[in-house]
Amino acid sequence: MPSLDLHSLAREFPFAGRLEAILLRPARDRPVLRVEACDVVEGFGLQGDRAAAGRGGGKRQVTLLQAEHLPVVAALLRRPEVDPALLRRNLVISGLNLLAARSLFRDQPLHLRLGPQVILEVTGPCEPCSKMHACLGAGAYNALRGHGGMTARVVRGGSLSVGQEVRCRRATESPEMHEDE
Repeated sequence: MPSLDLHSLAREFPFAGRLEAILLRPARDRPVLRVEACDVVEGFGLQGDRAAAGRGGGKRQVTLLQAEHLPVVAALLRRPEVDPALLRRNLVISGLNLLAARSLFRDQPLHLRLGPQVILEVTGPCEPCSKMHACLGAGAYNALRGHGGMTARVVRGGSLSVGQEVRCRRATESPEMHEDE
């Protein structure tokens, strides 16, 4: 097998992930709403989420949470489980390393394709805030460090629903060329 360089390895995502949950934050300090589907607005975020009601632009239009991190956070907090709604992130995704979906190289941007329409660009880590201590108890802030999720901007909007496939691809690849995967 030929050896691959770091650029090649960093864009290799042979398996699809899955959208496990959609969570909307309608307003600051309001309960999170779990929905089965929503519309995603290019340049703004998820319809019905407070981030999408703003001016648009920015790097934090959508927040993503790695589903596989939930049991880790629960174990660190000595809890049987952690409800993702408590973490106040928008999309819970399994089966795809979200940290790796943020490009290592400026000349090699990556996009997440959710279902047949929506395209996101991961922009950075979504660090925990002090509210996590209030809802999860002592140690929550540190339990979530490195497990708090990622932020993203909406490159292309569309309809989104729980259960849809999530794929990571180079931004220069045509989205249509992967519709049948």
